[in-house]
Amino acid sequence: MAARGCAPSWLRLLPLLLGAQAAGARWSGPGTSPRLQSIFLGRCADYTTLLSPELRDLNCTAIWEAFKVVLDKDPCSVLPSDYDLFINLSRHSIPRDKSLFWENNHLLVMSFSENARRFMPLCNVLYGWVGDFLNWCRQKDGSELDYQSCPTAEDCENNPVDSFWKRASMQYSTDSSGVISVMLNGSEPKGAYPVKGFFADYEIPYLQKDKITRIEIWVMHEIGRPNVESCGEGSVKILEERLEALGFQYSCTNDYIPVKLLMCVDHSTHPECALNS
Repeated sequence: MAARGCAPSWLRLLPLLLGAQAAGARWSGPGTSPRLQSIFLGRCADYTTLLSPELRDLNCTAIWEAFKVVLDKDPCSVLPSDYDLFINLSRHSIPRDKSLFWENNHLLVMSFSENARRFMPLCNVLYGWVGDFLNWCRQKDGSELDYQSCPTAEDCENNPVDSFWKRASMQYSTDSSGVISVMLNGSEPKGAYPVKGFFADYEIPYLQKDKITRIEIWVMHEIGRPNVESCGEGSVKILEERLEALGFQYSCTNDYIPVKLLMCVDHSTHPECALNS
């Protein structure tokens, strides 16, 4: 299962980008992000002061203290439940009809949501916001943070980052309501809908059926890349059949126009982005 949270596929590239596989690294993932506490607290303050001032009464220091308890644990013994207090302190409501789930298109989702102005994906909820693109773990045989490498799912299941996003995903799904949107990547070679992934394993099972009006699936195809899967095909069909079996009302759209137009901003001369006169 791919590493996740706000970022499934990018975590698989970070070891190469950040040099986590240098000689002597214990784990396959990148090490703890430098200045982790400062970034965390800064993001929390930014969110509660500027982005969502209605949350100004939340205590960012207490939220950090609840988060950092996992930094005292063995890096392969961190469970999703270890983040319960952190989630409880940072949790807030998600606007109805604004939840946006996704797989394999993190940056597109973030661009389209525009800091929750259009939608509020997990990365735009406070507890996802503070952890996005960060990494953290304690040394295996020490008390300090490990800045050289941290475990991923390839090393052990109960690692700090995966467990964080599992717990965050569960809460995000539980608190979502109304029309639920799901953005998939129809150009992903392994399939648009990972049948073993965060959406499949830690989000769909926690959706509250009595709170969900319907689920809208958007299968987006990258400009200039092959259309590997579309609605009604391959893994997308598996997702559709699963939602139907669970009793959800759903629809599926290939290349949802508002998102496609955003994609074309960076590919304005490509034939796929030609506008009819």
